Amino acid sequence: MEKAKKKGFKMPHLLWIMAGLILVYSLLTYIIPAGQYSVDESGAILSDQFRYLGCQTPVNPIAAFLNIYQGMVESGNIIFIVMICGACIEVSMATKCFDKLLDWALYKFRDSGQTMLITVTFCLMVYLGAFGGSDALIAIVPIGILFAKKMKLDPICAMGMSTFATLIGFGTGPTKTMVVQGLMGTRLYGAFASRFIFMNCFMAVGLLMVLSYVKKIQADPKKSLMYQEGWRPGVEISGEELKGGSMNWRVAANLFLFIGQFVFVVLYGLLGGSYSTYAVMAAVMMGVAVVQGILAGMSADEIGNIFVKGLAGMAFVGFVIGMARTVSIVLADGSVLHTIVYALTVPLSGLPAWVSTIGMMLVITLINPIIPSATSKAAILIPIVKPIGEVLGLAPEMMVQAFQFGDGFTNIVSPLLGWTVGSLAMAGVSIQTWMKWAVPKVVCLIGLACLIMFGLTVTGWTGAF
Repeated sequence: MEKAKKKGFKMPHLLWIMAGLILVYSLLTYIIPAGQYSVDESGAILSDQFRYLGCQTPVNPIAAFLNIYQGMVESGNIIFIVMICGACIEVSMATKCFDKLLDWALYKFRDSGQTMLITVTFCLMVYLGAFGGSDALIAIVPIGILFAKKMKLDPICAMGMSTFATLIGFGTGPTKTMVVQGLMGTRLYGAFASRFIFMNCFMAVGLLMVLSYVKKIQADPKKSLMYQEGWRPGVEISGEELKGGSMNWRVAANLFLFIGQFVFVVLYGLLGGSYSTYAVMAAVMMGVAVVQGILAGMSADEIGNIFVKGLAGMAFVGFVIGMARTVSIVLADGSVLHTIVYALTVPLSGLPAWVSTIGMMLVITLINPIIPSATSKAAILIPIVKPIGEVLGLAPEMMVQAFQFGDGFTNIVSPLLGWTVGSLAMAGVSIQTWMKWAVPKVVCLIGLACLIMFGLTVTGWTGAF
């Protein structure tokens, strides 16, 4: 008889995590003393006016689950815009405009020297992760493998030029805060310019890290972390030959439309248009998706099928957002949300604001490897993080930025993230070896994020830019 293999720990499905949270928070309304902050005429919390109610207002589990429908209704705006955005981006990615840009640029710079080629590859990967990042980008790892083969570099360099770069873009990109901004009630794509600048700062630091390692192992191959595992400069890594790509006006137009739609929505919000930003964003993105499909030579049926596929892929994300709102409703109806916020903020009330912002970022950083999904973390944390920020007098966009930085960098070393683990398997790098290389880099990136959060807090940044 074959011995049964022991199963390792596996995170429950997000559906059960959210259902469990609703049940747990329902039970907490029986235990945590009910309390409430006073609010002003605009509904803003008055942080110095908290009182205990003296009686419990519990929400029983049945009532808690009955609130799921109400949570869906109250989250309708963000749910539908997330679904539409996902569907339109699915069409954009199906046009292969980014793939063709990569092929063209890398082939074009193939004879420009290793440093230039690595730089071009890395920057393109960061931008790809920033504007089109998803688990599907595991598929670009062979590009990193190809260049590692051509330049006689080890598989860690292949990971550095592909997954490491795309995850930096994914964790800092200016369009990756949409769900959190929706849950926080801030302007969609607010602080786009600031976050674009931050992304490029992290891109530059990440590039220097990769180039430094490349130069080190070129000078002495024995310094490669893969040397003890049998890698040698003369041993080729499997990969296909570099193929030239065609960059025509259709591809250029599709790239322009893809980036331009985000810029248009941001400018519309800044200029205070008469229509809802959600309505404008939905209309613009759907129109752009149709035009992009036509430019790529797709038929009407192909565009429709791809749109439906993207829409279906985001349906569960929308459901989770609605369940997150249910958590807020349960905590509010049970009059325990303000008590939790009060207990958490009292120790912070006498400390500088920058300590609070950096502290929240670090807490989310620690949670991220356990719950890699940004949507599930937002669902769990935003109902509590949002009022904490209000009590401490922190700008909502500051809280969004703390969440983004906390949610971003530990993805690079998370053993529970399919994107990372799948990429390592494809490149032939063990998780232990990757940790040795990547953990110090992640710590440096987190340190830079702390410096940025400190600067933003002391300068009174509100996300207007």
